[in-house]
Amino acid sequence: MYQLTIKHMRIDFPGRHGTLVAVDDVALNLAPGEILGIVGESGAGKSTIGNGVVDLLEPPGRMSEGEIFLQGQRIDNLEENKIRRLRGRRIGMIFQDPQTSLDPLQTIEQQLVETICYHLKLNRREAFQRTIDLLEQVGIPDPAIMVKLYPHQFSGGMRQRVVIALALCAEPDVIIADEPTTALDVSIQAQILDLLKKLCREKQVGMMLITHDMGVIAEVCDRVAVMYRGKLVEEGSTAKILGDPDHPYTQSLISAVPRPDVRLHRFPLVTNIEEAQEPQVTLDISTHWLGKERSYAKLDGPLLSLENLCMRFVTKTAIFKRNRIYLDAVNNVSFTIEKGEVFGLVGESGSGKSTVARLITGLYKAVSGRVLFAGTDLTAINRKRDLDPFRRQMQMIFQDPFSSLNGRMRVLDIVAEPIRFHKLAESKREVREIVRDLIDQVGLEGNSLKRYPHEFSGGQRQRISIARALATRPRFLICDEPTSALDVSIQAQILNLLKDLQDQLSLTMLFISHDLPVIRQMCDRVGVMKSGKLCEVADTEKLFIDPQHDYTKHLLGLMPKFDMLSLKGLDMESSSSQLF
Repeated sequence: MYQLTIKHMRIDFPGRHGTLVAVDDVALNLAPGEILGIVGESGAGKSTIGNGVVDLLEPPGRMSEGEIFLQGQRIDNLEENKIRRLRGRRIGMIFQDPQTSLDPLQTIEQQLVETICYHLKLNRREAFQRTIDLLEQVGIPDPAIMVKLYPHQFSGGMRQRVVIALALCAEPDVIIADEPTTALDVSIQAQILDLLKKLCREKQVGMMLITHDMGVIAEVCDRVAVMYRGKLVEEGSTAKILGDPDHPYTQSLISAVPRPDVRLHRFPLVTNIEEAQEPQVTLDISTHWLGKERSYAKLDGPLLSLENLCMRFVTKTAIFKRNRIYLDAVNNVSFTIEKGEVFGLVGESGSGKSTVARLITGLYKAVSGRVLFAGTDLTAINRKRDLDPFRRQMQMIFQDPFSSLNGRMRVLDIVAEPIRFHKLAESKREVREIVRDLIDQVGLEGNSLKRYPHEFSGGQRQRISIARALATRPRFLICDEPTSALDVSIQAQILNLLKDLQDQLSLTMLFISHDLPVIRQMCDRVGVMKSGKLCEVADTEKLFIDPQHDYTKHLLGLMPKFDMLSLKGLDMESSSSQLF
């Protein structure tokens, strides 16, 4: 008997302008102990399938056709109170966006202990001990201390680990994991994947793994289903789908995966299989709005310099200072970024990468040290209005697109806001034309302007964030995991766009990512952080070929590769043309 069976699923989203068919006649089976990977572009219907199984579709979405069976029992026709009992207890969910999965008003302890007590009927002492054990399993350091904190006090990757612990806490029969390792660095990703594989094998838990990370698919999945525009176009064993795909779309999708072994000038793009493809057009900066002349003072030396930067957070408050407990998030970090350079920053989740970015932009105030931008010490500026000219020159693409977008504003107003604030256009018409062009450049359709953030997939929301960051024609762009929520096809488009902007505008970037193949493709130099300290800085190729620090060697050794397909009996020489 299958753990989960989906028959002829169709999910519709009725609207004033017609009905959007998000999932069309999809049939899938999940055996006990099996890990089924579901891949496809953003908006292909992957997450919609998972939400449909547990009846968590956003209104007015509905499953109009099909049947769902959990261990032989039909569940799609159950009453709401019965479905609610299944969620968490028999079907665990790991959602794509950890920030919106956790209650910001409750500590991690309150949320996990309450869930465990409800589903497993343990007392609070037993539930607390299980909470500590789970947090330790998913790689949360000092769990007895961290469990007392609130979600906003965690980094994006650490929040994702908490969400995974929440999904595992009631020992479910089926887990639907929607991008479970999106926000995780390679070391924690390896730990989480080992944990999930062990859970499936030992407990015979069936897992539906929704992801755009082909390395993760290759490493953990038994079978793969490929989605395209709501339809299932190909299904088979992992070795067959990744090593010798039959469908043109699958072949194109796999070819767009960033290579970890060599640097390419451009990323291959995924081919549209239903419509004639227009040739790839390189952005003509000379005539484009983004390329309009910007007058800056002549620069002698690096554009950005960090000097002995330090930042600490209070993890336990007390009346007397000596009794407080501190976390040194950034500890004596120094590096420079030259004009036109792309500087990469890598390290584990919680190593201080995003904190460095927030210190540069002034979102955090450094305890000590200096941030020099174009020769000006930003840490010495106290008045907000005096920082505005510099903030126009530096923009940030945040890791979490949902929480960084105003849910009450339409896309037009979200992207137009910085243009209006900095008075970069003379009329409403010009603002609208600029926004429409930016939206087009990041791969969204013109009708997106009238819609709200919740109407988009996670990857589409990230593209809106990138359009907004480009709206001020910045001189310096901080990319904090800019492609973590994107599938490989959209990732290729966005990274190619960033490459064009960097080449033609001499745009300077700080590129923060846990995706090491992307770092190799994008960056000129790379800094490696661990526990708030900078371990190593080197040219990208030198760092990947001959790393000096033991921690750097450890990170590179954990990088997911397609080489693991050879363990499944594939001839890698015959399949290399398919993979890349």
